[in-house]
Amino acid sequence: MAWRRAKPAATPSRRPARHGRHGRTGRSPIVRPPLPPIDTRIERFDLAVGAAAEFLRSAWDELRDVSFEIGDMPGESGELGIPRWTVDTTRRRIIVWRLPIERLSHLHRDDDLHRRMMIESCVFRAAAEYLGMDPWDLGPERFRYF
Repeated sequence: MAWRRAKPAATPSRRPARHGRHGRTGRSPIVRPPLPPIDTRIERFDLAVGAAAEFLRSAWDELRDVSFEIGDMPGESGELGIPRWTVDTTRRRIIVWRLPIERLSHLHRDDDLHRRMMIESCVFRAAAEYLGMDPWDLGPERFRYF
């Protein structure tokens, strides 16, 4: 019986470096690069209220235990119109109403900076009403250089 030498196993052919499923070329990858985080009006409003509240809490000991809350729309309107915030000193809380601030505020320039400044000014005015002070007295060192 003659010995036959076994043929070397055929090496599998390599696919091109760029290929999709089933060996097809020109397809995009299944997983896309990470997308930027979703940035909504509600998230920007929450961030602006939170930043202003943390500044006020760090500056005033009387506000450390005060709860700053965000509501969508107040239940009833007063004789002066729709309130932008509600102060409850007995429960130690300040409620900032999002929709009246966003929809009824008249900005001279409608951009992100001025919207944020309007939100922060409402938080400052609500805290000033809670403390019985002028809003400009809450953060005098913040405006010293202007």
